[in-house]
Amino acid sequence: MSELGTLQTGSPPSGAAPQPLFSTRLALGLMGILLAAMTAGLIGRVPGLVLSDIQGALGVGRDDGSWLTTAYSAGELAAMPFASWFAITFSMRRFHLTTLACALAISAIIPTIEDLDLLLGLRAFQGMVAGAMIPVLMMAALRFLPPPLRLYGLALFALTATCSPNVALWIAALCVDRLEDWRWVYWHVIPPGLLAAGLVAWGIPEMPLELPRLRQGNWLGMALGMPGLALLVVGVDQGVRLEWLHSPLITAALGVGTVFTALFLVSEWRHPAPFIRLQLLERRNIWLSFLIFLFLLMTLSTSVTFPANVLANLQGFRIEQSASIGLIVGLPQLVLGPCVALLLYRKWVDARYVFASGLACISVACWQASGITDEWMVQQFITAEVLQAVGQPMAVISLLFLATSVVQPREGPFVAGLVNILRVFSTTLGGALIGQVTAVRSQFHSEMLLDHAGHQMARLPSSDALFSTLGDVVTQQASVLATADVYRIFGILALVLIPLVLCLRYIPPPTVGGTSQTAPPLLAAGVSS
Repeated sequence: MSELGTLQTGSPPSGAAPQPLFSTRLALGLMGILLAAMTAGLIGRVPGLVLSDIQGALGVGRDDGSWLTTAYSAGELAAMPFASWFAITFSMRRFHLTTLACALAISAIIPTIEDLDLLLGLRAFQGMVAGAMIPVLMMAALRFLPPPLRLYGLALFALTATCSPNVALWIAALCVDRLEDWRWVYWHVIPPGLLAAGLVAWGIPEMPLELPRLRQGNWLGMALGMPGLALLVVGVDQGVRLEWLHSPLITAALGVGTVFTALFLVSEWRHPAPFIRLQLLERRNIWLSFLIFLFLLMTLSTSVTFPANVLANLQGFRIEQSASIGLIVGLPQLVLGPCVALLLYRKWVDARYVFASGLACISVACWQASGITDEWMVQQFITAEVLQAVGQPMAVISLLFLATSVVQPREGPFVAGLVNILRVFSTTLGGALIGQVTAVRSQFHSEMLLDHAGHQMARLPSSDALFSTLGDVVTQQASVLATADVYRIFGILALVLIPLVLCLRYIPPPTVGGTSQTAPPLLAAGVSS
């Protein structure tokens, strides 16, 4: 029987290690994997938040420096579909420790690199090894945690989307404004990374190598998928700056990336031992959850980084002055995540309505922030940020529960790859959408304001000082109005997702005994030998 047939029956493959019993030692190992995944998130997010400081230290221009973030994101997405497969082949413990060691070593040496091309190559490779650690977290949670604890494992995985990206703003401010040394932007991950390595080495059991799987791998698909996904990130991330299809580079990146990615997906669908099982998308709760997840994470882009950038443009804030926004959203996730998981275990709770309530909170937060004026400071954003802090875990954890409840534990690696492809790509897409909407709406509002002001100033004597002041005021007010438009668009998007959430299949809460009150049948479509 093939590996896919093995997954269908749920029986372990021949030669596989028996499922380890859950213990304190294993729990600490899982905490190490969680800490490593959050560290990986910081490796990617923190340098991007202080990119101007890094550019100044390296003596590179803004355009050239922007590729540092793109290179990391491209490498990260390129590795996501394949990480779980390699973790099984080389054993989770060996694979995780190897990728973590590579990521930390690159963080240690990057501040000493002055050549931009070498730096871009290192950031792309660091994105690959750091990005490979995040799917392992979901894979480990689904494999090692017993059903009474599995929701808490999903809550921990949700922290990679709701906690570390938001706390990164405060950490970036600490490195640049408090420690006053930009090199800590890279070095700060080394202590928690070493702690994570120790916990994983001690707590995760050794498992045998599955080297015969190397002969079964879809290597043609991998040769198409890695460059295809990386080129898509390049096209999306640089699209706003280079004016999309007006740039031959963006046109080529999006065109070739789309073709390669499409061929990769076709190859994965037809291959008997794929890296990601696209047949899982035939299950309603999976394909619909993933569609919602794509737009949900785009909406979460408005929670912390966007208001921090708005305050930097409007008020000239340094990152330290807006860092508290990240803490308001990020720190409560450490408590709210487990609380939402506990709520989803209640017999009277329907996860779909918890999900819808979270989306409603996010939508209200966006509409509240759309009332922005040029006088807003951090204090005016607090209400919106609190609503974001409450809504994000309700939405993300409920979504993960509804999607993974129709998946067998041994299908977890396939789901982990799909989830993380969406996580990285939707974050990149969300940033590009915000940048594009801001640029288009700023231009529109600027033209409207100038047209109106022109009619009024025709009655006044001309003055160079007056025209200069008018230009500054119009630019500022156009930016404010464009920001309000962005918030309204994403607020409407969050509301539109609610009917889709209610179309998801109801999943009864698991009981303390580890089985569902009425265990949902696993849809076996496409899971054939």
